[in-house]
Amino acid sequence: MTDTQVTWLTPESHERLKNELDALIANRPVIAAEINERREEGDLKENGGYHAAREEQGQQEARIRQLQELLNNAKVGEAPTQSGVALPGSVVKVYYDGDEKDTETFLIATREDSGQDGGLEVYSPSSPLGAALIDAKVGETREYTIPSGATVKVTLISAEPYHS
Repeated sequence: MTDTQVTWLTPESHERLKNELDALIANRPVIAAEINERREEGDLKENGGYHAAREEQGQQEARIRQLQELLNNAKVGEAPTQSGVALPGSVVKVYYDGDEKDTETFLIATREDSGQDGGLEVYSPSSPLGAALIDAKVGETREYTIPSGATVKVTLISAEPYHS
């Protein structure tokens, strides 16, 4: 597995993340000016304002790198409009190992694409479960390997487009 993986994003999510990245980049001079201001206050060992500004700069730079990598490796596509097939952006209901009572409902998407709906579990299309279900039709059973090496069977009960 490579370090960089494709991330599925809707056009709306891509735009939201791009706007966040642009705002962070535009804020770089403000942070740099604050660091310079704090540096002039005196002894850096005991200058809490300087250290706080440097920490904020580090956090913003880390987020900028994260967003740049995510956007550079993103595949932008429309959310699915069809029902009955598991696609990135689908809310799916499945059962495991032939036990129709052992069901789970979740969204196949990236966390960035899932909006603010904290009540719905999210599985990446590149996760073992997500990858196994992509393009599955209702009633189809697929297999995937869990970290312990065991194989799990998962059957698709339903797949509906996600609406945030």
